[in-house]
Amino acid sequence: MKNGKLWMLLYGLTIAGVLLAAYWGSRTATVIAEKTPLPRRHCIIIDAGHGGEDGGATSCTGRLESTYNLEIALRLNDLFHLMGYSTRMIRTQDTAIYTRGETLSQKKMSDLKERVRIVNETEGALLVSIHQNTFSDSRYSGAQVFYAQTEGSEALAKQLQAALTSALNPGSNRMIKQSRGIYLMDHIEKTGVLIECGFLSNPEEEAKLQTSAYQKKMCCVIAATVGEYLSNS
Repeated sequence: MKNGKLWMLLYGLTIAGVLLAAYWGSRTATVIAEKTPLPRRHCIIIDAGHGGEDGGATSCTGRLESTYNLEIALRLNDLFHLMGYSTRMIRTQDTAIYTRGETLSQKKMSDLKERVRIVNETEGALLVSIHQNTFSDSRYSGAQVFYAQTEGSEALAKQLQAALTSALNPGSNRMIKQSRGIYLMDHIEKTGVLIECGFLSNPEEEAKLQTSAYQKKMCCVIAATVGEYLSNS
C-alpha cells in the first residue's frame, strides 16, 4: 500500500479512536491496542523534546515548544499502539527526566543522558524525537528531519522527509540533515530521527500546529512511514 493511502487509513483509525475515547475514556485507543498486542521485534521510543523547567522554544503566540511536543508525541504513541507496535514514551507529562543537578544547565545535561540511556538500553529500539523549529525570520516554515549517525537512520529520515513534504508541506525545499551537535542524536546507538514538525515563529504554521486535525494528520504520516520502513528493513 502506498504511503498516501496508508496514512489516510491510519487517519481514519485515529478518528475512530477519538470517538471511542469520547465514549469510554480518553485513553481507550491505547487500552484496546494493549489488550491485543501483535508480535513485533522493535520498540519505538517516542521522545517529546524538552519538558519541565526546559520549555524549549517559545512560539510567536507565547506557547512553549514542550507543550506541542508532548501533544504530538501522545497522539503518535496511541497511533503506534493501534498499529500493534510496542512503544516507550520518554515522558508523558510536562516534566523533565533528570536524576541529578542543581543548576538548570546540570539538570538539562542529566535529562539528556537519561534519554540516551533509555534508548540504548531498550532492545530493538527505534527513536522518534519530536521537536519544533523557530527562526528570527517568520517567513520560514515546513517540517524537517534530522538523523543520527547510526544504521538505518538516514534511510528512515529520507522516507519521512518525503512523506511529510508531500502530505503537509507541498513545495517545501527542506532536506534531511545529519544531527551534528545534538547530544541525544550524537550518543544513541540505535536507529533514530529527530523531527522538527514546524516553525513556531511562523504564525500560519503555528496556527495549524495548534489544531488536533493537523497534529493527527502529521502523526499518521509519521506512523505510516515508520511502519513501512520497519516492514521493509
